[in-house]
Amino acid sequence: MRRLSYVIGGVALVLLLSCSAAAQQLEEVMSGLRQPVVIANASDDRLFVVEQAGIIRVIVDGQLLQEPFLEIVGKVASGGERGLLGLAFPVDHATTGRFYVYYTDRQGDTVVSRFMTGPDANRADPGSETILLTQEQPYSNHNGGQLAFGPDGYLYVGLGDGGSGGDPEGNGQDLGTLLGKLLRIDVSGEGYSVPSDNPFVGVNGARPEIWAYGLRNPWRFGFDRVTGDLYIADVGQNAFEEVNLQPAASSGGENYGWKLMEADRCYEPRDCDQTGLVLPVLSYPHGGQWGSSISGGYVYRGSAVPDLKGRYVFADYVSGRIWTSSADDDWAIELLLEAGFNISTFGEDASGELYVADYGRGAIYRFAGQ
Repeated sequence: MRRLSYVIGGVALVLLLSCSAAAQQLEEVMSGLRQPVVIANASDDRLFVVEQAGIIRVIVDGQLLQEPFLEIVGKVASGGERGLLGLAFPVDHATTGRFYVYYTDRQGDTVVSRFMTGPDANRADPGSETILLTQEQPYSNHNGGQLAFGPDGYLYVGLGDGGSGGDPEGNGQDLGTLLGKLLRIDVSGEGYSVPSDNPFVGVNGARPEIWAYGLRNPWRFGFDRVTGDLYIADVGQNAFEEVNLQPAASSGGENYGWKLMEADRCYEPRDCDQTGLVLPVLSYPHGGQWGSSISGGYVYRGSAVPDLKGRYVFADYVSGRIWTSSADDDWAIELLLEAGFNISTFGEDASGELYVADYGRGAIYRFAGQ
């Protein structure tokens, strides 16, 4: 296997120029889905798959249940970067029946809401919706969409900068809007509340829900289930894709730079002041063998693929390439495989095994080693 090493913006990159075929490392779990964009678990043996149009499906014992877990197509504006984009289950889902979704409503705005399961744990009650948060979207792209519960039990919500190109409204650096931010909210009661230790609580003109800012479109982020570190993959503008790392010990308030920076390069102004900015741990350029739209994944903590243990796995939607990286290797990027399809999302099951979605074919694959 031949290795190629070089540096982009001060970050050393390593490519493994040959790799095993995707069929040797990915095994098909399910097909016949429509535009899957989320893979999630509820801390049990089930796997949940979100279809962008507004349907959540359940896989039980390797079988796709005929009846959807939830169907809210009538509430959702779907297409492009809009749709039903996020799903998260709290650790007490089995007892409370609660779960949370993120979608674009018929007016084109972002909605975060709570639903409840009915008597059948595999069927949610579509009439149980409680809307927690609504955010107006000025454009149709950069809808973000990720929901995840952190180790602290709070719900983390990723919102893009509002769309268009180049953040024309300056939302990424504006603490007075939720756009271009990572939010942290407490959903344990009715509605939501703001944790008292959020970094901008009491700051004049700032939204207290904000946990971090300076993001363009954090389509997918994920917590390391062992360390609690947070990996935020942020889709770039014209030149770079990036991954930001927020340590578990962080007290929040990080500024990841957009639109002053695109990855570790000044974007606007071209001679930007980088004081106080947190730069990505890794980035890659657009074009060629790389692609142009990052799909963030997870640090692998399963047992099926020992060689991936402790490595961050991520991909590019456009190129269909899957890479790994690790702090142990100074964040060098290693090509794992060429999947040959549009990778919309990764997901974990309750035991930490890793899955990836083929958006076009509507298939879900599990990483299974060689």
